[in-house]
This record gives sequence, C-alpha cells and structure tokens, in this order.
Amino acid sequence: MALINSVISWVMKKRIHQIGLFMKYPQEVQHEWLRKLLTVARGTEWGKKFDYKSIQTAEQFRQRVPLQDYESLKASVDRLRHGEQNILWPSEIKWFAKSSGTTNDKSKFIPVSNEALEECHYKGGKDMLSFYCNNNPETKLFDGKAIAMGGSHQITEINNDIYYQGDLSAILIQNLPGWVEFMRTPDLSIALMDEWETKIEKMARATIQHDVTNISGVPSWTLLLFKRVLEITRKSHLLEIWPNFELFIHGGVNFAPYREQFKFILPSEKVNYLETYNASEGFFGIQDRNLTDDMLLMLDYGIYYEFIPTDQLDRENPVAIGLDEVKLNTNYAMVITTNAGLWRYLIGDTVYFTSLDPFRIRISGRTRNFINAFGEEVIIDNAEKALSIACERSNAIVTEYTAAPVYLSENQKGAHQWVIEFERPPEDIAFFTSTLDTALKSLNSDYEAKRYNSLMLEEPQIIIVPKLTFYSWLKANGKLGGQHKVPRLSNDRKYINEILKIVSG
Repeated sequence: MALINSVISWVMKKRIHQIGLFMKYPQEVQHEWLRKLLTVARGTEWGKKFDYKSIQTAEQFRQRVPLQDYESLKASVDRLRHGEQNILWPSEIKWFAKSSGTTNDKSKFIPVSNEALEECHYKGGKDMLSFYCNNNPETKLFDGKAIAMGGSHQITEINNDIYYQGDLSAILIQNLPGWVEFMRTPDLSIALMDEWETKIEKMARATIQHDVTNISGVPSWTLLLFKRVLEITRKSHLLEIWPNFELFIHGGVNFAPYREQFKFILPSEKVNYLETYNASEGFFGIQDRNLTDDMLLMLDYGIYYEFIPTDQLDRENPVAIGLDEVKLNTNYAMVITTNAGLWRYLIGDTVYFTSLDPFRIRISGRTRNFINAFGEEVIIDNAEKALSIACERSNAIVTEYTAAPVYLSENQKGAHQWVIEFERPPEDIAFFTSTLDTALKSLNSDYEAKRYNSLMLEEPQIIIVPKLTFYSWLKANGKLGGQHKVPRLSNDRKYINEILKIVSG
C-alpha cells in the first residue's frame, strides 16, 4: 500500500501545474469554456431557439439567453426524465441528481451528463486530493480506506431505456472507477442503501473493521456515523479505532458550528479539514490552502460563471456580470452555465470573493435562506459567525439550529426566534443570548439599526430543544440522508413551527 500511496500522490500533484494556468489566465479560460459550451450545444433545441451559433461574445450571450431557475427549466427537465434527448445538451442524459433543497418541499431533478461526471465532478474529486497531497507531502492518505457518506438512487425504465435518479453522491459512487472502489468502504450494497437509519448502523459496523484514513460528507450526518461507531466500540474518540485517520472532507453546510464536536471526537492536531463546494449542479470550489476558510473557484470544469449583486435580485431584470467585474466582499448570487445543459442557471447560493488574484470565494448563504422581516437582511454568513462567537464565549457547542422571525403584533414587537439543539448547552443562557445579539449587531448594520433601543426588534428568543429533535423533524419529512440539510434561516415560520410541534408532542 505504501507504493500505491506514493504513485497516487505523484499523479495528483501533476495536476497542480494545470490549475496554475487557469489561476494565471482566468478570463481567457472562462471565455474559452463559454465558446466551447455554445459550440457543442448549437444543435440542441435550446441552441436553435437562441441561435447559439451566432453568439460571439459574453455580452451577446447575456442579452439573448434569459436567466433560469428550476421552475423555468422544469418543463425541459421533465421531458428529459421521460426519455426525450437533445433538448438542453447534445449527449444522452440518463442521470438525474435529486435535490430536495432547503426552501422548497418539492424535489428537484438536476440533469447530469457524462461530460459533467467526468470533466466536472470527478475532476473536482481528483483536484481536492491533488491540493491535499501538494499541501501535505507526508500524507499516508492512500494507505488506508476512505468513507463517502453517500445517498441512494432509484432506477426507472422508459421505453426499454434505463434512467437513474438519486442523490448526487450516490450517482458518483455508482460510477467510480475500479481502483477507487478498491480503496473505499463500505461496499456498494451498504453505501447505496436508501433507509438511512439501517444504513448508519451497517456502515458503522462495517467500517470499524478497516483502517480508515479519511471521510467525506455533510458534517451533521458524518457526526451521526461517528457517534454510532463510538457507541459500538465503547471508545472515547475515533483515533482509538482509526489511529491513522487524517482528513475530513466536508461541504454542504458551514462547518463552523460543528468544529468543536469534531475536535472532541478527533482529538489530534494531525487531523486535517478540507472544504469543498460541490452541488448537484456542479463542482465549484476547493479549499486550496491549509488553515484557510475560503475556496479557489475552479474555472476549467466545463462551467461558465456569472454573478448578480444580491441587492439586484428583486429587480425585474437583474444584471449579471462576469469575473472581470466582480469586487471583493460583495454578496453575489451565482449564475452557472454547464456542460450538462444548465444555461444561465441561478443555483440559489450566494458567495463573496475574498481574493481576485486568484479568484477565491466563501459561501455566504442562499438567495432564499435569510431573515428580512423587518429590513434587517440577516444572511447565513452573519448567523454562523455570530453563533460561533456566542458558543466560544459561553463554552457551548451547537448541534443543529434554525431561526425565523416573530412578527410584530398588537402586544409585542418583532424578534428573531432561534430553536437550538445543543451538544453542550451554555451555563448561562441569558449571557449566550446577549452575546449572540451583540455579535449580530457587529456583523450587520441593518440588524443593529433595527435593534436600536429595541424600537423594532427585541433581543433574540432562544428555545433549547432536546437532542435528536432536528433528526426527528428530518425523519418525519422523509429527509434522512447526506444530501438533506436543516434550513438555517427562514423568512417565514413554516419550518420552525413544524419543529416546535415535534417538541410539544
């Protein structure tokens, strides 16, 4: 295995030179990808409708092709799911990444082409390992096994053709090359199970038999597996079971609220953490440096990027800009055009740039995942940072949370209500609440203005709920699994009322 580890590490590092080229020539790489995408798709239904063959510039592309979201694209996707082809993209589409999202009860089915699998998702997976090997030359990552917290997929037959739909992670696991399958655990019969509670149990019992060196997944579901492993083995931390464990690859949600729990379960400075920005729609960003909290925007994965300042999203015709016009520390909604046929597609995430040379980003939230009931415009980035400060200063650890407004009424002012499940609750909840409130004021001037003398907004209301409350809510809504996430902020009370109903019985 030592030889295999050395060979794989060497291959991974070769990619670093290619990445350096798009870091040096970002505009040229992006414009070339736009040209390729338009050329390849000119014969599709969409290519003919918008006359792709005559588009010469990015500006013409923006003027001619309207912005899309899932609702506007749904009719085309439904036709693809029923067996029609050459609508959005010329190659055959047989895979659909099922995404429940966090703001819509209905599932979304994102088309995944062979090109997207190979040139985007798998390329991203290899690149994150390339960065890791380059930054950690003494790694023994490939001497042991890897765990991927994947989902499940379903098979549908239409006109004697087979179509697959499921979590993106399941689609990726199903299509992994043989050499990768040799290095992962557990086997596919467990990894692709769709009954999540049974799956966690089987994963825990199967993986404790192996020398696991790394795991990738959403933090909340990964912790569920870790805790079950500790229960079965009766050990105090994971390094007693997997002494060579060195890397957790995470994404999907902000890692900050989970960091303390991971440090407790993996108590070693030798354990590394690597963030990725990988969604059903594409693989967008990778943490390319150790001990940082931003990600390099990956520009050669068959994706063309545009950005809309979030203060323009409510306009009838918001103006999107290219990489050549973005600014530091400005909140943008991300728009993508991909090699799976998503054209000028608003994925619903917001980001801001921490660097323009090269282009590095942080995820700041969702376009619909915020609280703005009173003009306070609190986004997830504000909430996560404020919660982290409150936890640090009150020695608390949060497991899960959600927040929503309490609306103005005849007898009470407005407020933000936070429902929090703690791994370790604060000793003084009043101090925790005050610290959270102060931190939000320091991070968001609109919130600070609305809280001035409590004229419009009163101090946050904190409701502590028992452990596994959020798990019970996810289960009740059929959302167990690695791709499902608790909605952090909502501008209405739908989710928070459902969660409080579970507590009240």
